[in-house]
Formats: sequence, structure tokens, C-alpha cells
Amino acid sequence: MISQLFIVSARGDHLIYKDLRGEESKDVVDIFYQKVRSLPRDQAPVVMHHQGLQFIHIRQDTLYLVATTRCNVSPFTVVQFLVRLVSLIKDHCGTLNEKTLQLNFALVYELLDEMLDYGYIQTTSSDILKNFIQTVPETSKQFNLFELSNIGLFGADTQQSKVAPSIAASRPVFAMRTEEGLKTEIFVDVIERLTVVIGANGSLMRADVQGEVRMKCFLPSSTEIRMGLNEEFSIGKADIRGYAAAVKVDECSFHQSVNLDEFESDRILRVVPPQGELTVMQYSLSDDLPVSLPFRLFPTVDKDTDSNRLMVYLKLRCDLSPKSQALNVTVHLPVPKGTTSLSQELSSPDQRAELDSVTRSVHWTIPRFHGGSQLSALFKLEVPGLSASSLLELGPVCMQFELPMSTCSGLQVRFLRVSSTHPPLPHRWVRYVTHSDSYVIRL
Repeated sequence: MISQLFIVSARGDHLIYKDLRGEESKDVVDIFYQKVRSLPRDQAPVVMHHQGLQFIHIRQDTLYLVATTRCNVSPFTVVQFLVRLVSLIKDHCGTLNEKTLQLNFALVYELLDEMLDYGYIQTTSSDILKNFIQTVPETSKQFNLFELSNIGLFGADTQQSKVAPSIAASRPVFAMRTEEGLKTEIFVDVIERLTVVIGANGSLMRADVQGEVRMKCFLPSSTEIRMGLNEEFSIGKADIRGYAAAVKVDECSFHQSVNLDEFESDRILRVVPPQGELTVMQYSLSDDLPVSLPFRLFPTVDKDTDSNRLMVYLKLRCDLSPKSQALNVTVHLPVPKGTTSLSQELSSPDQRAELDSVTRSVHWTIPRFHGGSQLSALFKLEVPGLSASSLLELGPVCMQFELPMSTCSGLQVRFLRVSSTHPPLPHRWVRYVTHSDSYVIRL
């Protein structure tokens, strides 16, 4: 039983507020925000308490989706409901961000009215809800290549640089009707999250991959899709059949709509997806990665006690294929308490580094890192009262990055075939991406 449901931005702006039972005041939104901001790095637990009231929340980019209750409800049920709410908003509006909520707040409230009745969950099915939602979603204006007034000079962003190839995957599902009828499109994302711990001597201590195959479907609900995976795909201790390069995972689970009749023999998944987004498959593997780690770090630390200066030299190597690249690479280096200033020498002009006094760490940012290349940075830290114990506060290094068109498991989608014989044939896109979940290198 949910008392209130609200969405608040990272700045504390109230974007959506729905009081379902009239038991609490609107002040609980500010209470939740204060509790979140009082914690270091906004790492708030999923469930928090305040005078008998429970806050259960998830974070979606810069937004917090929060449900409150005083009852002894299952937190997993509420979290699953909030996750489903995110998917439904994306199905109707294309994306979920502050701008989307501002343009479509009436649609979101209409969704909540149909999904919840006096705090009780009624339905989260896209097929059922689409029959009751009457509000037409509003989308933000797309960039126009023929509007040249916004083209910048001397390195400023241009219209061409702002047009991302993945924009099509952010279009709303239930607003794709044209004069010709429903546009037929299928988007499949193979997303992996990499967890790595590397010891101070450079040895690999842990390497885990959590992956999922997501499908966003613009087809009628009764359409069957056949998805072919690697022929040499094995789960657990299953035998390798020797057809091609092996892809082996430890665990694997499938969505309830997936038919596995052809999976054992041909590694084919038969899916009858509802309109919207669903996770077709989830999988994991540990320790035995089929590819080399994407990054290696070679640190050198020197201290000058007389001048209270600590010198940290970092040499970072990208071990991806020369045809690949990493995007939005950020290296977080915790520094000794009391560090007052930072001077830096970076190997290329597009990099930048800054000292964050709140988290006591240096953030080294690399927008684009090509495979097979090497970058370096020299950080000179002013640490009053520098001593041998100060070195114990240095590190470990944490990295964040994105690897487009790359998977660590080697999982590939061989084909996507649609059972419908009615023209036109649907457009199909498959995208691969690997994110860093936790990439830690000890110094």
C-alpha cells in the first residue's frame, strides 16, 4: 500500500507529486531530499525511515522516483513498481528526464490514476493501459540541420555534432502512428556492466560481468520475433559444441514471454513482446573473461616532505582494439585529507582534471580514448603536514567509462526475424554497449 508517490530532481525540484491516501503532508518531499543530500555522494539506501514513514526510491539519471508508506509492504514490490513506471513513461514519452516530465505531466498523472487505486497497484501492463490513456505525449523539438543560426564557431557545438545516432531508440512507442499506420521498428540493446578489482601489483583480483538484452518494440502485440544468439553459447557447465568462438556465461534467465523451444538446438529465442520495452534475457559471468581488460594503469608516487608536495604520475593504457574507443572516461583518485591545491600536466589538450574538496579526490576526465593508445597525467598536490601516513590516504583509483559497440562476454545477436508477412518489413537495430559498474585499481 503506497501513501504518496513523487518524482524529484537532483536539485530538489518537485516535478510530480501524487497523494494517494491523504495520510501525509507534502513536506515529506523536502524531508526525503534533505536525507538524500546529507549522505556522501548521494549514495542513499533504497529504503530510508523517518518517524515511522518509509521512503522507497530508485534513481533514474538525475531524477528520484519515491514511494512512501507506513505499512509493512515488500520493498521489492515497490521497487519493481517504480522500475515499471520508468519503462511506461519511456514507452509513452520516449525518454525520461526533467524536460519530458514538464511537457507530459498530465500524461504521467493519468498513468498513475490508472495504475494505482487508493495506494494499491492495479496494473502495469502496457497493452491494458494504452486503452485508457487519452493524453497525447509531447516531445521536445528535435534539432534541424537546416537551422544554421545555432552553428557555433571556434570549437562550439554544431547541429551536426548534436545529432546522436541513438535518438531513434528514444522515440515514444504509443505516438508512432502516421497516415500509413503504425511504424514497425525493433531496437535491441545488449548492455553489460563490468566490475573489476586490480591489485596493487597489477594482478586481477575480481572480474564480473552483469549483462542484459533489452528489446524496444514498435510492432503489434501478437507479432513473434525470432532472435538468434551466438551458435557457441553455453550456460554454466554445458558442453561447448565447437561451432564457433565460445561464449560462456555462469547464469542466465529469460523473460516469461520468451519461448525456448529452439534455444537448446539452435540458440534461437522466440519472443512475442508487448509494445514497449522489456528485458528479454539477463546473464552473468565471473572471473574468466574471454577478452582482456579495457584499461591498465601504471602509477608512480613520489613525495617531497620539504615542500609538502605529493607528485602522482598516472600512465593509463587502453587495451581495446585500435578500431574501438572508450567514451566519457573518468578517473577518480582519492587524495590525502587536507590537500589544498592541484597543479597538473596532461598529455593532450582535450583532457581536464580538477580537485574536488568535498570528496577529497582528483577527477581526471577523458572525453574519448582510442584503443591501443596511452595517455598520462602528472598531478602535483599541495598537502600541508605531508608525512608517510599521508600516502595511506592515496587511492584506490576508481574508473568510469562507456565502451560503445563492445561486449566483454562476446555475446552477439546473429539475426532478428519477424513472423509477420505483411509489408513493409520492420526496421531493426542492434546496439552493444559496456558500462563500468565498479572498476577499481589499488595503488
